[in-house]
Amino acid sequence: MPQSIRTSTSAGAVVFAPLDGAGRAELVERRLTDAIVLGLLTDGERLPSETEMAKRFGVATVTAREALEALRDKGLVDTRRGRDGGSFVTAGRDKTRSVLDARVTSLSRVELRDMGTYYSSIAASCAALAADRATEDDLDRLRDIALVPDDDETAARRRQGAVQLEIAALSQSARLVREELRMQAEFAPLLWLWLREPEYRRRNLDARAEVLDALAAGNANAARELTIATVTAAIDWLLDTKTDLEERA
Repeated sequence: MPQSIRTSTSAGAVVFAPLDGAGRAELVERRLTDAIVLGLLTDGERLPSETEMAKRFGVATVTAREALEALRDKGLVDTRRGRDGGSFVTAGRDKTRSVLDARVTSLSRVELRDMGTYYSSIAASCAALAADRATEDDLDRLRDIALVPDDDETAARRRQGAVQLEIAALSQSARLVREELRMQAEFAPLLWLWLREPEYRRRNLDARAEVLDALAAGNANAARELTIATVTAAIDWLLDTKTDLEERA
């Protein structure tokens, strides 16, 4: 498989991939917020400088500065001056949960459904192609990643992202890998919000095992349908959660 579509640097690729519609501080803020929520950027981690961040995102330095200011206002980033200064992630579970809950309530049910439909179409295509193209060595590596239970929701989200990227890589389509990366940057925190619940972490682990069985059997249709079913279940949970949040509010 071409090295260019492997996932060894997937976390950095997701966080700091160039932005569409560059120039808006809101896009940079959203990308960094989601990376913190997913655990791709961890508590205490030092962020790139404003200049370096602007270069990676393809935006002006002032845009990166405005995004960091917004993150400081949310309490997700702390900037320190001096020789060992810089901007550092300062995010606990309560902070990230409140950010995600606010995101859920801000989106309409139509938007959430559309998000799931679009993501499932790409993820399902990756799974179907992987069923045809993955070798036994590929599947062994995927099992090492996918069939591990997570007690922590942040670890569970991070693992789910790694699994989806690995399946995309096994499709041997560089375009699909890039689209998976883009959608993870945009959608993943909400799509995998259900992993905050222990019951759904167990269900998700079982679903990953079923997808792996389909890949090992070379059953592209089963891999496709199982992937769609998992995303649909995640969206249904998200819609129920939105209702609960609105009622409490």
